[in-house]
Amino acid sequence: MAVVEFAGSAFEVDEDGFLNAFDDWCPEWVKYAKGSEGIGAGSADHQKIIDFLQDYYKANGIAPMVRILSKNTGFALKEIYELFPSGPGKGACKMAGLPKPTGCV
Repeated sequence: MAVVEFAGSAFEVDEDGFLNAFDDWCPEWVKYAKGSEGIGAGSADHQKIIDFLQDYYKANGIAPMVRILSKNTGFALKEIYELFPSGPGKGACKMAGLPKPTGCV
């Protein structure tokens, strides 16, 4: 198990850099993940997607499919990729603290 240290916090991550434990998510993790994903300043749009992903994960135990994410946040897939260049599965889920999605997110 790898450990990432950032801003005085240590995070256990899997081989792809996703948090091992959803409960370890915190604002410092977002700052770290944002930098590792090549995202500049975060925005309210980033936070809207992160909040939806976390709420969906808490309710269902999995990440939502892309069409559910798009429909519920109001962002077209193209807009999600503009916000999260590595995509909703890698960038957005990673920033939200979700485990690496196994299906089509």
